[in-house]
Amino acid sequence: MILMSRFSVPVVSILLAAASIAASAQVLSTATAHQVSITAGGMVSIFQTDYTGQLSPSSSGLYYNPVAQSSSQPLFGVGAYVDVKLTHWVQLEAEGRWQRYNQYANIYQDNYLIGPRFSVFHFARSSVYAKALAGSSKMNFDSYGDNGTFTALAFGGGMDVKMTKRLSVRLVDVEYQYWPSWGNSSLSPYGASMGIGYRIF
Repeated sequence: MILMSRFSVPVVSILLAAASIAASAQVLSTATAHQVSITAGGMVSIFQTDYTGQLSPSSSGLYYNPVAQSSSQPLFGVGAYVDVKLTHWVQLEAEGRWQRYNQYANIYQDNYLIGPRFSVFHFARSSVYAKALAGSSKMNFDSYGDNGTFTALAFGGGMDVKMTKRLSVRLVDVEYQYWPSWGNSSLSPYGASMGIGYRIF
């Protein structure tokens, strides 16, 4: 219950932001207004954190900097996403992801991202898309509570499969993240997600 209460505020914020965007989109001409829709969903993820807790001394030797390094123990997480369809090809996606499971040395990462999503092509009931998102990510570094919030860019894509008029399955979503300013270097987590979406309208 505590975990879910932590997640409820950002999830509700994402949904409200998406709803306001869709509401403003209703002023579009009648030729395109009927295409506007909102789909909200939940997902599970597995991510490689690009950090194992390793530190290196600074040039002055007075403090230590975290070192980016591939981890053999991935993080598992849960998340929520909202897709606002503006046109047949262009959409807006917002996602929140909380990677708190299978922690190593109390390392975890949370993501809050938003940006454009583009349909690449459709076939049968499937839609393949690409996305480019930006936002912030929070990271806990160790069991002492050291943490920070960093700018994050994310690039990726995936496939949604429509099951019914309103229900869809996010069969796969792959994502490569780039945190340009992390410690004295950068960080590049990456991973994959899958989930279920429901078209609100």
